[in-house]
Amino acid sequence: MDITITDLRKTYGSVTAVDVPHFVVESGQVLGLVGNNGAGKTTLFRLLLDLVAADAGTVSVAGIDVSRSESWKAFTGAFLDESFLIDYLTPSEFFRFLWRLSAGSDDSLAAALTACAPLLEGVPDVLIRELSAGNRQKVGLAAAFLRSPELVVLDEPFTFLDPSSQHVLKSFLSAYVKRHPAAIVLLSSHDLHHVSDVSSRIALMEQGRIVRTFDAPAAALTALEDYFAVR
Repeated sequence: MDITITDLRKTYGSVTAVDVPHFVVESGQVLGLVGNNGAGKTTLFRLLLDLVAADAGTVSVAGIDVSRSESWKAFTGAFLDESFLIDYLTPSEFFRFLWRLSAGSDDSLAAALTACAPLLEGVPDVLIRELSAGNRQKVGLAAAFLRSPELVVLDEPFTFLDPSSQHVLKSFLSAYVKRHPAAIVLLSSHDLHHVSDVSSRIALMEQGRIVRTFDAPAAALTALEDYFAVR
């Protein structure tokens, strides 16, 4: 399963949010997307998930044009922001709702939640709107992985997580890709260390364009720190 982006363009007025002529993410990759605010990372993810319409071009997942078919949703999990949550439900009610949408049984949900349990450590089963920002983040991340998807899209997944939970998430991602070696995980983060720790490939965005890629993320850290002048 590959993701293929072809002549993809999205503008908002005079601002070009995304302009990607050609880009491929191959099966088994963990792609970390980095860039300053406004670089186009979130817009690219929203185009990939068909949450906004492109002005031109296509995004294909496993050969499926995401704007023309919904079949790709069956093997995709995502968490971009709190709009993906239903805040008047408790986490257990929310997971049950999502699971029943995919016609899963309560017995199989229990096994799925067990697999996601590390992400939910310390999350009380109260209304989602009553949870802390960090615990809401944990619920969204667990929901993204609930069905063991072949494609996972996460926008700033480390935001709001405390250091212990960030470590848990990195360990979970590492274990997940080992259990699902053909899966694709796309994630963005402003923390270059987190990106280099979990990614097998890194793409740098600037003004809507992918300007550089790194296939050796650990070695790329110094170059990225110099680029962003964060040291």
